[in-house]
Amino acid sequence: MPVGLDHQNPVIVAGAGIGGLSVALTLHQIGVLCLVFESVREPQPVGVGINLQPNAVRELFDLGFDTSALDQIGVRTEEWALVGRNGQDVYSEPRGLSAGYHWPQYSVHRGQLQMLLYEAALQRLGHEAIVTDARVLEYAIDETGVTVRVQQAGETRDHRASLLVGADGLHSAVRAQMYPGEGPVHWSGAIMWRGTTEAVPVRTGASFVGFGAHDKRIVFYPISAADPATGLATINWIAEITVDAVDGVRDGDWSKEVALEVFAHHFEDWDYDWLDVPALLAGADRIFEYPMIDRDPVPTWVSNRVALLGDAAHVMYPTGSNGASQAIVDARVLGAELVAHGVSARALAAYDARLCAEVSAVVLRNRDAGPFGLLNLLDERCGGVFDEIETVLPRAEREAFMDRYRKAAGFAMESLNAAAPTIAPGARVGG
Repeated sequence: MPVGLDHQNPVIVAGAGIGGLSVALTLHQIGVLCLVFESVREPQPVGVGINLQPNAVRELFDLGFDTSALDQIGVRTEEWALVGRNGQDVYSEPRGLSAGYHWPQYSVHRGQLQMLLYEAALQRLGHEAIVTDARVLEYAIDETGVTVRVQQAGETRDHRASLLVGADGLHSAVRAQMYPGEGPVHWSGAIMWRGTTEAVPVRTGASFVGFGAHDKRIVFYPISAADPATGLATINWIAEITVDAVDGVRDGDWSKEVALEVFAHHFEDWDYDWLDVPALLAGADRIFEYPMIDRDPVPTWVSNRVALLGDAAHVMYPTGSNGASQAIVDARVLGAELVAHGVSARALAAYDARLCAEVSAVVLRNRDAGPFGLLNLLDERCGGVFDEIETVLPRAEREAFMDRYRKAAGFAMESLNAAAPTIAPGARVGG
């Protein structure tokens, strides 16, 4: 039997979110038996907009998805821009193909991306490989594998696995067992409201715009192409304020629906000739509130035959637009190490060595505002109001700031374009 191919036990994946499905598709591609347990009875396209950076899009292409599939669920991002409190430009740069990457950047609906991966996994792995209404509760590691306890349709059953990948999100049961004394999530006082509105896209028509400062800002970008007849696109928006966190940690509920009146007064005078923020917010059919939370980095994502991945490993503030992208990259790096080391604890250790410390630094960088830190610098120097940006924040300083972030987040253009594929075409475990 080829080295690394377990003769009976699959790799079990906890969670069928973006990270877990990327793992499942990668394992199938490299010839590893996989079984996914998802706690939701019937996956639905929930959520709002996210961004997929070129490093993640590259991996999706290598998994067999192409622009025709991704164009159906989003827009190729052309520009990333920051705007100060007075509505004037602070910084902008081209993104994706427009910047010279070999792969586009996409602004997509999170739920539609998950469903794209889910349907592909069902087709490629078979319906029996993804078990819904099934929650991973705990695990026990021994010399030959992992016993995974799963609650399925009200019953508790044990399953044998060669490895367990915990991709079960923010409230991961796998992480809770690996780090039983970790405590609650970290919240520094930022509250976000999210929605989508049909409106005319601004600037390039495919621009990601951050507008405001550290205590109050709006982020918005289209996640659909503009309708040829009306000129309207689906605009994903995020309204954010920072309050005193003295009352303690929020619970991380990402599905709390609220009324516009809860927060609209914070932005009632944000009406500019190029953007009417009150109208943008009022145009949403549904609005969701959630705290901007993360967890302190942990020293390792791996315990022998068990690994964490995606939000279970590194839930981070969405200030860098790279949470979902990193989950996809995690899955591909894990696959590469399985190809190199077989289905083994050694492969998980190699995966951990490649990513844990590096991504933990991004978590902390995002906690410190990530690329939006430029607006914080501006606020410190002039309160966000200026006549000439060069006099308060010279371009060389702005570009150096952004270059450091791109490198830390793993999508610096020159290195990404020059890098070999994470998993060589046709590579298989034991092949």
